Amino acid sequence: MSETTKTDVLIIGAGPVGLFAVFELGLLDLKCHLIDILDRPGGQCAELYPEKPIYDIPAWPVISGQELVDRLMEQIKPFHPGFTFSRMVAGLERRDDGSFRLTTDEGEVFEAPVVVIAAGGGSFQPKRPPIPGIEAYEGRSVFYSVRRMEDFRDHDLLIVGGGDSALDWTLNLQPVASSLTLVHRRPEFRAAPDSVNKMFALKEEEKIGFQVGQVTALKGEAGQLAAAVVKGPEGEVEIACTRMLPFFGLTMKLGPIADWGLELHENLIPVDTEKFETSEPGIFAIGDINSYPGKLKLILSGFHEAALMAQAAKRIVNPGERVVFQYTTSSTSLQKKLGVA
Repeated sequence: MSETTKTDVLIIGAGPVGLFAVFELGLLDLKCHLIDILDRPGGQCAELYPEKPIYDIPAWPVISGQELVDRLMEQIKPFHPGFTFSRMVAGLERRDDGSFRLTTDEGEVFEAPVVVIAAGGGSFQPKRPPIPGIEAYEGRSVFYSVRRMEDFRDHDLLIVGGGDSALDWTLNLQPVASSLTLVHRRPEFRAAPDSVNKMFALKEEEKIGFQVGQVTALKGEAGQLAAAVVKGPEGEVEIACTRMLPFFGLTMKLGPIADWGLELHENLIPVDTEKFETSEPGIFAIGDINSYPGKLKLILSGFHEAALMAQAAKRIVNPGERVVFQYTTSSTSLQKKLGVA
């Protein structure tokens, strides 16, 4: 049996909302440990769009996904949270004293009186397009996310899809790619109208190509893509490319969380709007994984939920202790915790 790690609050998910929860809990002197299936902090921001601009974070007119993660990591540094990466929480049980014991898929054991689920939509996997033999190219010349734009510099790039991700990366990667062609099965898109208009403007300027159709085959050797066969309204065409980005959406799965006895609704976890507690006392859910009337799937909504959750968690971890609400702008004790007093 592995040595047991004990903490005040176990947070499942190290995305932006889980990271900000560390800050709110830290202000209340609660120690946190985060567990994430990815190999680094940041969740979807780090995995899917680290260089994609985000425009709706308060006080930041624009910030990239990775910059947001970096700033949050800097903000929680005074609280010294623990991290366990590349692990899935496999089991959860309530102990006799009311606290929880969690085990990972690698056998690690954690104990805490409070569990916070901040797992976004659950563990996510990109949908693989139905193209024969695509597996041989994955990770070499076919990618389902953009971690570094520089990885696509001077390549002949083929982007496949008609949603926001496909259009956003068409616009962002056009300046660095040697050539770029967008393929979608029809001339109508599901993306933001402004992005679609900008894409068609680039097409008119002959800065990108656009092909209606579906990729039916790939050509290349040893995992290196050379061309893609696209079947369109007027037959098949062959498009030269050395990199391909298919954006067919994500498959979200709750994984073992679905077996924890929590009330679920359409793969989401219903919570109250006072504490964001689940149907199981002591287990909270914040961010995109929860559900309540009026819910907006925004990062800033998750930040708000983390703040209210922290107040309730404090009462569980330290029952009977008076919780005094303080402002970081005026509280000397909070400023000392943050190292700025």
